[in-house]
Amino acid sequence: MPNLRWDAELYDTRHAYVSALGADLVDLLAPRPAERVLDAGCGTGDHAEALRERGATVVGVDASPEMAERAAERFPGLDVRVGDLRDLGLSGFDAVLSNAVLHWVPEADRAAASLAAALRPGGRLAAEFGGAGNVAAIEAAARAARADAGLPDAPSPWYFPGIAEYARVLEGAGFEVTGAWLFDRPTRLKGADGVAVWLRMFGPHLLQGVGGTGGTGGAGDAGDADDAGAVDAFLAEVQERARPRLYQDGAWWADYRRLRVTAVRR
Repeated sequence: MPNLRWDAELYDTRHAYVSALGADLVDLLAPRPAERVLDAGCGTGDHAEALRERGATVVGVDASPEMAERAAERFPGLDVRVGDLRDLGLSGFDAVLSNAVLHWVPEADRAAASLAAALRPGGRLAAEFGGAGNVAAIEAAARAARADAGLPDAPSPWYFPGIAEYARVLEGAGFEVTGAWLFDRPTRLKGADGVAVWLRMFGPHLLQGVGGTGGTGGAGDAGDADDAGAVDAFLAEVQERARPRLYQDGAWWADYRRLRVTAVRR
């Protein structure tokens, strides 16, 4: 799992759609009053708070101290912890919700086993994250710009499986898959610099080496740039390459594809 430093304020101000578009996962999970529910990768807390409003006893866990701190500030009294989804060390939950997180954990078998261990037998999982083909156009534009700039290939921190692949992961961890959907979700980005801001937040690996950056500083941080102007120019070039695919009706659109799954621990 990448060691990312997340810009929680940028996440809330420019990327709040991530939580908003996953809000119906709460309905899909259908938490009942007094159930113990784990929000695995709680971000800045929106879904954990929605679960709490349904009467559940909620624990939110996120790998980012910045995101966990922001969640605790936004929702006083919410039980928020910093933890690694690959090794949660938790148990006894009735249900687990996870939104837009599992594509950040290439060690999918470990993450699934950790989530299964957190659930009691019969416990429920509802999760959504990037699926096969997610942000293919954004990534292709950035990689083409890197190649033209003479930069080396950038290893990806992402894991975007298809239905069959992820069903095998869950079944291997002791789940019974009860539903799976892979679908396109074009998502409008804010501002004239929508793709550029998206890359700064979610694709710092694709900025590695640009303008002298160290590049692996983490989400929302392009690294310690010796030449911020070069980074800006690179991002502008990526946007122009992506424009034919991703600029429509006067706005930028991220080419999201999402994998949504429901499962029960056997």
